[in-house]
Amino acid sequence: MYYKFSGFTQRLTGAVSSSAYSPQGLRSNIPAESPTIIFTTPTTLVSESSAAVEYMSGNKVPDLQRIFQASDEIPVHLKRGVPDRLLYRTTMALTVGGALYCLVALYIAAQPKNK
Repeated sequence: MYYKFSGFTQRLTGAVSSSAYSPQGLRSNIPAESPTIIFTTPTTLVSESSAAVEYMSGNKVPDLQRIFQASDEIPVHLKRGVPDRLLYRTTMALTVGGALYCLVALYIAAQPKNK
């Protein structure tokens, strides 16, 4: 006897051999044509376009390796200059401010209510 999973009762039920070997989720019919692609960008080679493509710049990896591997006693998270310092100081200020806010909230919560 053959069994298959019933989507209606959520149990195994008796079945004939042909339906037992082709489950509900696995269909053998494959569409003849591929579906249309929804999110695409046109592909053009650099040689096809007259103007240089803006996003295809040179390889920046060697420059970044030279910056980050230099032994100049600057931490890695601050090696790129002012933007890194600004981000670091903002993060530290928010962290310290959040910790102080938590301590103040705990202090207020620990005080008994006055009637």
